[in-house]
Order: sequence, then structure tokens, then C-alpha cells
Amino acid sequence: MLKQGFAFFFDILQTIVLAAAIFVVIYLFAAQPHMVRGASMESSFHSGDYILTEKVSYRFRLPQRGEVIVFKAPNRPKDDYIKRVIGLPGETVRISGGVVFINDKVLTETYEPESNRTSGGRFLPEDQIFTVPDNSYFVLGDNRSHSSDSREFGPIEKDSIIGQAVFRYWPLQKFGLIPLPSY
Repeated sequence: MLKQGFAFFFDILQTIVLAAAIFVVIYLFAAQPHMVRGASMESSFHSGDYILTEKVSYRFRLPQRGEVIVFKAPNRPKDDYIKRVIGLPGETVRISGGVVFINDKVLTETYEPESNRTSGGRFLPEDQIFTVPDNSYFVLGDNRSHSSDSREFGPIEKDSIIGQAVFRYWPLQKFGLIPLPSY
């Protein structure tokens, strides 16, 4: 009887350890949950939304314009920021008259209300041209008037990117894949 109790306890312990090991491997290498904090990505994401960030694809390909990424905040490395990729390595970015220009062409942003105007910041003032360095990305929040982004702190390096936000699981009425904008 004691042997059966010990065997049962050992089986349960073994199952718990295996489940924990699988969770840790997935969390460290494949996917990580994040909670959106603040208004910088409204109306696409609201404070309190929960998203799943996948961490694998950027090991095999580069981030693309319009993708929503999670990265280590350059001015607060313990914090993670969520923003949208706007400028790719080698491209020029300019903000003029409330509009973003990429390589001197207006960036059409279907995810953002037309009333949302983009202003310059400390790093990239209005009407200045900035060339995104190699291995770096220019990122902006969707709610430009409430976003600390590349206009303030400059481009982010690829190494600081945690992954791509691919799935929203809270709130339930917005449950599903995060769509990519078309350009």
C-alpha cells in the first residue's frame, strides 16, 4: 500500500515537473504573454488587452512594415513596449504636416483614424529626414499623441525585439489573430 502511494505521488510529481519544463521552454524560446499598458496603441489595442508574442519568426526573417512588435524599451530596459514597425533599415523617414513619409512617399496607415495626426519629437523633429540604420527599425505607436516612440528615443535595434504580437486573447470580444495592415 505504501509502495502504491509513493508510486502515485512520484507519477504526479513527474507530470508536474514535465509540464513546468515544457512551459519554461515555450516561454523562453517560442511565445510569451504580454499585457498592453497605456494608450499608445489605441485604437488597435487598449490598456489591459492581453496579447501573445511569438518569438521564433524573427530568427528566420526580418520584421516587416506594419507588424506590431514587442521590444525592450530603450529608455527603460526592464519595460517592454508595444509599437508598430514603420521604417525599415536603409529607408528614410520624415514627418511633415501631420503625415509620415517613407522614402518621400506618404505612408498610408489604414489602422489609424484619419484625425490622428503625427507630430515630430525630440529625436525626429518635424520636416527632418532620418535614415534608419542597418539592423534597426523606426517604430511608432498608433495613438501618436500619447506614444513615446522612435520620434522621441530614436530607432530600435533588432536585438532589442522580443517578438511579433500575433494573437489577442483578452478581452474575449476581440479574441483572435492580430491582422496585418495592407500597404
